[in-house]
Amino acid sequence: MAKPAVDEAYPIEWLDAMHYKVKEGGHVVSRAVYNVLAIDKNGHKSLIGMYVSESEGAKFWLNVLTDLKNKGVNDILIACIDNLKGFAEAIEAIFPSVTVQSCIVHQIRNSMKYITHKYKKEFMADLKPVYKAVNLEQAEGSLKELEQKWGNKYPIVIESWNRNWHKLSAFFEFEQSIRTMIYTTNPAEGFHRQVRKVTKTKGVFPNDMALRKLIYLATVNIEKKWNRSIENWTTIIQQLRIKYGERMPVGI
Repeated sequence: MAKPAVDEAYPIEWLDAMHYKVKEGGHVVSRAVYNVLAIDKNGHKSLIGMYVSESEGAKFWLNVLTDLKNKGVNDILIACIDNLKGFAEAIEAIFPSVTVQSCIVHQIRNSMKYITHKYKKEFMADLKPVYKAVNLEQAEGSLKELEQKWGNKYPIVIESWNRNWHKLSAFFEFEQSIRTMIYTTNPAEGFHRQVRKVTKTKGVFPNDMALRKLIYLATVNIEKKWNRSIENWTTIIQQLRIKYGERMPVGI
């Protein structure tokens, strides 16, 4: 399988994993397929890394990031991830200057697991001003109000928001067009949905190579549709250049 060429720096990356079943030694076992989806300096989307492991964890993500570094990726400006424990630390260990944005949607889903049905609608109404705020100051004010109202009833939920706030709130540093791109891992999940349209007929793969091959072939067809730069890329370039200086690669 051909290895994808990489650039020295990427403005934005989304890192997420899919999960499948394969046969191994007469048994059915789980496999995590780690995908690194990136936007390059020209605003084009591409899959720059795909790796297979027994399960998803920060330790293997560290291996993935180390491999990308060894292949020539020297900088990532913004990394969008889920809320996997230790994930942000793994990225920062290899790319210490990166801005890490944890997925707001994942955080909301995890929070709602702890909210009883009776209060779900009310809690969501109070939570929305936190992540929909105009700026960081407004968001932090709304988070304090959320804590004052719900902290005693749902301390685990509020503690999680406070503990992860530095990662959840990174997108407030940017204007709306960039916020929309990075506040969630939806771009990676959208890619996964397209891949699963191809792999859904395979309940269990005969081996790891069969899994890799089918995902690779699906990716080749998906990437054919990624022939245009993302919307408003020329404006986004300017904003990232102002914030990150020469770290922001340009295509001219």
